Amino acid sequence: MSKEGKPAASAPVSHRWKFFRAGGFDQARLETGADLMALEALDQKLWVALSCPVNGISFDPRTLAFVDTEGDGHIRAPEILAAVRWAGSVLKDADLLVKRQDRIPLSAIRDDTEEGKAVLAGAKLVLHVLGKPETSDIALEDASDTAKIFSQARFNGDGIVPAEATGDASLGSAVEDIIACLGSDIDRTGSPGVTADRIERFYAEARALDDWRAAGEKPDVLPFRADTAAHFELYSSLKPRVEDYFRRCRLAAYDGRAAPLLSPSDDEYRKLGAEDLGGSTEPFARFPLAVPGPGKPLPLADGVNPAFSDPVRRFGKTVVSAILGDAEALSDAGWRTVSDRFAPYEAWLASKPTTALEKLDAARVKALLAEDGRQALLDLVARDKAVEPEVNAIASVEKLLRYCRHLHLLVNNFVCFRDFYTRKGKAMFQAGTLYLDGRSCELCVTVADPNRHAAIASLSRVYLVYCECVRRGGGEKTAIAAGITAGDSDQLMVGRNGVFYDREGQDWDATIVSIVEHPISIRQAFFGPYKRLARMVREQLQKMSAARARASEQRAAVAAIAGAERAAAGKPPVPPAPPFDVAKFAGIFAAIGLAVGAIGTTLAAVVTGLFRLAWWQVPLVLVGVVLVISLPAVVLAWFKLRARNLGPILDANGWAVNARAKINIPFGASLTAAAKLPENAERSLVDPFAEKKRPWALYLVLLAAAAALLYLWRTGYLAKWLGQ
Repeated sequence: MSKEGKPAASAPVSHRWKFFRAGGFDQARLETGADLMALEALDQKLWVALSCPVNGISFDPRTLAFVDTEGDGHIRAPEILAAVRWAGSVLKDADLLVKRQDRIPLSAIRDDTEEGKAVLAGAKLVLHVLGKPETSDIALEDASDTAKIFSQARFNGDGIVPAEATGDASLGSAVEDIIACLGSDIDRTGSPGVTADRIERFYAEARALDDWRAAGEKPDVLPFRADTAAHFELYSSLKPRVEDYFRRCRLAAYDGRAAPLLSPSDDEYRKLGAEDLGGSTEPFARFPLAVPGPGKPLPLADGVNPAFSDPVRRFGKTVVSAILGDAEALSDAGWRTVSDRFAPYEAWLASKPTTALEKLDAARVKALLAEDGRQALLDLVARDKAVEPEVNAIASVEKLLRYCRHLHLLVNNFVCFRDFYTRKGKAMFQAGTLYLDGRSCELCVTVADPNRHAAIASLSRVYLVYCECVRRGGGEKTAIAAGITAGDSDQLMVGRNGVFYDREGQDWDATIVSIVEHPISIRQAFFGPYKRLARMVREQLQKMSAARARASEQRAAVAAIAGAERAAAGKPPVPPAPPFDVAKFAGIFAAIGLAVGAIGTTLAAVVTGLFRLAWWQVPLVLVGVVLVISLPAVVLAWFKLRARNLGPILDANGWAVNARAKINIPFGASLTAAAKLPENAERSLVDPFAEKKRPWALYLVLLAAAAALLYLWRTGYLAKWLGQ
């Protein structure tokens, strides 16, 4: 790679590359570790793909996650090169990458590079944790089960401390309280735990909550001691109404004319009088607490709005009497005195810290603060973070083992499409096999949106059927695009059902939802004109038959209605049609005879023309007629079939295909297999339910041939044609 990050197009290397030709272009053979190590020097213009998505392909997801260092859901050429480069810096022999093994010896890991030392230390740590310190090699399953690995160790480097990792009952209870109040983070073992941020937040909020509760125990904050909360609740419920009443009184004192207007109007009382007031106070709950007047005190017994009489009476007996003594009414100044008495308690409530620790009672919060587990838990987090390098090395061990197992396969599905074009296995973009219309289609790709995919994939010139696939029982759904590259399209239509088998062998119900039509085969193109002609004749005959049937039904209906109307009117029935008059229809018969004669003359002329030719010229003429009809369609289909390209099908899924990956006629035929009987199978040609054959057509042909021969014999053409 150049300093600017661009691929080096012509790096001077001594590596001898090998290529194979498939799909109409040259593809690199990547068969040895040396091939992989020299990949960075291979001109990226020779790569088949430069980018591929992580989703929608059949490949080991953990390997893809390791390669996708940017985490953007795409594998790009620089990431492939980085993966190969990293593996080469860790392994002593790069050929381990092409052996695709699940197990490697520890002696194969380099100890002369920083990366190699870290991976080797991580591998030994894994084996030690798993109780196999004497083992000389490590398997993929050993490094993949991280939950099992980390469950054996108290600390795992993620900075999360579960309750069971504290080693102390009181600290474990504190962790459980933190999780209950503030939630949890998931430890690498899969257990819920807490981080340093949660610990700091919990103890800070616990201290604030405890201080607030302590401030609420002061005498000036609790004017009624234990009854303060109940009295304040009653005070708070009446406060808006009492404030409203005294504001009205102050306004009435300002201007006496306002007093009547600040009370309920006569119309409101008239409307109220028309209602049933037996069971609800809601109709007059909107009225003032009492009738206002200039300087008028608030009555605490009589003269109070009935909707609030009970709480006002209780307020006077409990709160007002305790502060101002027994009184029948409460003045504006007295109300301010009562409000001042509750002001410290109200301010204390307003200062209550917002925290989820309220679910813990005061005694538990005090106990947590007294135990001071904050620093102990933070020390545990620090000890856990201290082993992060070793734990990261464990992840590198899994990364190396997955690269040894899958990286060579990934490169051969990215830099070249070896698996696809050699037909020795399925490429990672092949989703499975679709069985439909007596065929199995192996060019199947997963699609997210068939309509969007078809907009680009139609440029591939491949006949595509888009199917909605439903997993029986589970209700899972997916969509695929399947390329039909052999056979014909006569029975392919929207709504046709088939079965799709994915890469895991699971079967899905598949239904065609849309079709992108292109030529499928030369055979289909050859017979296409005749099938279209037969279809057109059949449709025309059906239309004519249907029209005649409708006309006949209409005439019968009209005749029946007319007969019924004449009978209802007492008229005699319509007289029957007169018998067939030969003289009347003589002209018609003559016209029909002339037409038949003209057709016969034309056929005789064609036959005569054929027999004028030499015997060896007749087949050539027939072949020429067939070519005139079929050759244009065959030539057009041949050009389109040669132009079929895999690229747009993959590009529509987010790939960046870098070559014209052709699907020629022979290769396309291998992607779609038609049904055929197995070898050595016995076949009976007797069908007990076959339709009875009536050779009327053969009789007519023989009769026409005899008539033609008789005509040619009498005219002398037959003898001339035979060379007599």
